[in-house]
Amino acid sequence: MNHKIEIVDYHPRYTEQTIMMWRASKEKAIGKPEAHNLEAHRYYLNRILAATNRIYLAIERRTGRVLGMIAAEEAFITQLYVAPGSQRQGIGSSLVHLIKETASGDLRLYTFEVNKGARYFWEKHGFIEREVGQHDNEEGLVDILCEWHNRSAFSRTIHYAYS
Repeated sequence: MNHKIEIVDYHPRYTEQTIMMWRASKEKAIGKPEAHNLEAHRYYLNRILAATNRIYLAIERRTGRVLGMIAAEEAFITQLYVAPGSQRQGIGSSLVHLIKETASGDLRLYTFEVNKGARYFWEKHGFIEREVGQHDNEEGLVDILCEWHNRSAFSRTIHYAYS
């Protein structure tokens, strides 16, 4: 558990901070600036992503600053970003742990092939690279489908089957 942060449900009052952190993190990770303007990004976050995903933010307790975010839609992690100056401090791990803890089954996600740091991060968290290709992403980059198998969900199923 990371005592420097508090994990909260996303709320639109965090829109600007979340977008700025997201854009900086993504640009650092893939070496390309965000293709969309701020207004399009605001619309996507608040009207599309928030309507279809569970979104959690990692907020720095001392300052109230958004340091990270994760979004998941059922069994698919759609977003994970941590502010560039706050990476490698357990923030991403805390967010992933929360999603794993609340998952009812296996999880999947895509990461970019060029993002070596993310690939290492996901591997460290038990995700296995399954498929490499270009799966219709706006960036036009080769991506990798990764999967995590929820062993505890399997155990719960077996337990209930014999109750």
